[in-house]
Amino acid sequence: MKMELNRRQENLEKAKGGDFVKKHMGPDVNLRSQEAFERLKSGNRRFVEGKHENWDVIKIRKELVKGQHPFAMIVDCADSRTTPEFVFDTRLGDLFITRKAGNYLEPGDIGSLEYGAEHLKVPLLVVMGHQSCGAVKAACSKASADGNLGEVIKSLQPAVEAAKKDPEAAVIENVKIQIRKIRENSKLLRRLENEGKLMIVGAYYSLESGEVEFFKEGF
Repeated sequence: MKMELNRRQENLEKAKGGDFVKKHMGPDVNLRSQEAFERLKSGNRRFVEGKHENWDVIKIRKELVKGQHPFAMIVDCADSRTTPEFVFDTRLGDLFITRKAGNYLEPGDIGSLEYGAEHLKVPLLVVMGHQSCGAVKAACSKASADGNLGEVIKSLQPAVEAAKKDPEAAVIENVKIQIRKIRENSKLLRRLENEGKLMIVGAYYSLESGEVEFFKEGF
């Protein structure tokens, strides 16, 4: 078991190229984006340590009737073990989330992100893959499937090919591909990123430790 974990970690590091975000600062990233990023990291630390913040659910729910002001957008897998609100220890209304098995993006999903960035002024976008993703594993084992599931398998094939069918490496490759897709298919999000109004980062969530590791921009 230990040897398997070590092998998986080695493959993961290789796929990520060692480019983790230690301190994500730069001249093109504004203060709101950086603050949102630090807030996510702090929330994840609390989650890992089991030190959740207490908040008044009823009070927050009533306040949100007036409108929403999320501080981060998350593109996540539909896997029940990766719920962003828990993983980042956030409150109701804090995160604007797009979830789908394999966390791949279609035009409507990117449209949702454009809404979040332009109309809600969300300064941070995170595309998050995770350990032992069932959708990615399925895509690595076969190139097609019957029914609607076949669309999921098909959409993940570029990542599978880039990772040479290694499931954990394919998770990272998929994150990279989805970020490229965002930049290539959304003039709005690309412009906001270039203007320093939106930070876009990749992430990998460990089911075992609960820790989220963030990838450097510029894949």
